Amino acid sequence: MEFYFFRSDDNGVNGRSDIEGKVTRVGASARQRTNFNPVSLIAAADDVEVGRTFLLRRITPGREPIRPAIRYLCVKNPFRRPCPPQWPKVLSAAAVGGAATLFLARNFFPSEKKIHHEIITNYAVGDDVFVRMMGNMFGPPLLKGNKVTALENGDQIFPALLEAIRSAQRTITFENFLFREGEVSDAFAEALAERARAGVKVHFLQDALGCDCLHGRAMNLVRQARVQLEIFRFLNVAINFRTHRKLLVIDGKTGYLGGTGIADDWKGDGRTQGRWRDSHYRLQGPAVAQMQQAFMDNWLQTRAELLHGDEYFPKLEPAGDDMCQVFKSSAGEGSDSARLMLLVSIAAARRHIRIANAYFIPDRLCMQTLLDALRRGVKVEIITPGPDIDAQVVRAVGRTRWPRLLEAGARFYEYQPARFHCKYLLVDDCWASVGSANLDNRSLSLNEEANLNVLDEKFVAAHTRVFEEDKSHSREITLDDWRRRPWGEKIRGRIGSLLASQM
Repeated sequence: MEFYFFRSDDNGVNGRSDIEGKVTRVGASARQRTNFNPVSLIAAADDVEVGRTFLLRRITPGREPIRPAIRYLCVKNPFRRPCPPQWPKVLSAAAVGGAATLFLARNFFPSEKKIHHEIITNYAVGDDVFVRMMGNMFGPPLLKGNKVTALENGDQIFPALLEAIRSAQRTITFENFLFREGEVSDAFAEALAERARAGVKVHFLQDALGCDCLHGRAMNLVRQARVQLEIFRFLNVAINFRTHRKLLVIDGKTGYLGGTGIADDWKGDGRTQGRWRDSHYRLQGPAVAQMQQAFMDNWLQTRAELLHGDEYFPKLEPAGDDMCQVFKSSAGEGSDSARLMLLVSIAAARRHIRIANAYFIPDRLCMQTLLDALRRGVKVEIITPGPDIDAQVVRAVGRTRWPRLLEAGARFYEYQPARFHCKYLLVDDCWASVGSANLDNRSLSLNEEANLNVLDEKFVAAHTRVFEEDKSHSREITLDDWRRRPWGEKIRGRIGSLLASQM
């Protein structure tokens, strides 16, 4: 036998068809607890409103009521807590849902369209029209009178950077991505702090996600000195868009950029397992002002302070014979510009393309542009990391792009002695693009990047020797080798390709 409650109306309840609202069943435990007392039964129901009149029927399943409905007054259950109001929960759920939608839309569904049409050029790298294209369409103009010096691996890079910081007399501007606590980060913090205490204006912009010691000893030392420290996008809805730039400008006259992180992992000669092989570059001459402007771009965004005057932008005299351009890209000013610059460089190649890249995941248009170059008879050589890498999934995804290029004649090499972190492109023995940008979607569409473009045969010839040295420490991967790669790598590559837009 079962008991049900029926909300009464003005005319009473004359049959089961007159039930209003949802019927609430009182379980057996409630019946036992109240000993079938009708008033207690009503009070035991969770959805009975106090002060309302309800009718109780005793109903046997499959039969009509065996006695008329009896009218009882609902009484309050003294043991039941009052229900809290529901509107705070509704508003909270709406706020959380709106924030989640905004976060996903801002970070993973960009509104900007990416070019997908094939790029065909009737000019070559080094032609006047190529120089005008690079200067007018993709960034600041290429300037003559510069001197670029390549620095290889931590043994050369860290002493040069620290010496430059210690020599500063007026200003230091420093933008960085990776900063890990250790001997190297301590040395940089001490050098920056010492210059700040000496009266040099030191401005340090550090990416939030790239630093594992925001409140560690190195950062605390910097804060305690007079260094102006800013953390890039620490609390920001655009968390997916990082600054990957590595810029250091001393007194507005000498600049450094490249791919090196401020961490102990970069120490050594690039030949040690678990350490990084990397390149950095010193720039002197008129193009240093372009590097300074690249730093100001994110400094204004983060601190909203304008750094100006002769201390930051002094008159720059010619320092060499290199024609250079400091090229920057960011999501805020058209993130596709870095991608287009590299695509046009490849499309204008006529003889030789050499690519050294830590994370090589070309998109569809980049693949097509490289295949078109191979069909034109351009020789394409690519050096990528070997098994010693910090991101095995990224390596597996990148290798899924190889077969069409291998079949068309491209040659791939995997660096063996250490982790490979270089990022440079050499075209036709006269054009180079070096810096922080990888050939993947994260660098070309999401991150803030800075590259140094150089139009000079001597510089490219010297860098070609570096490429050949890296190649001599690499293992060539043929199409048969690619086909014989482990099944685990094949699976990781296929699954990881679903997230290639974030790599």
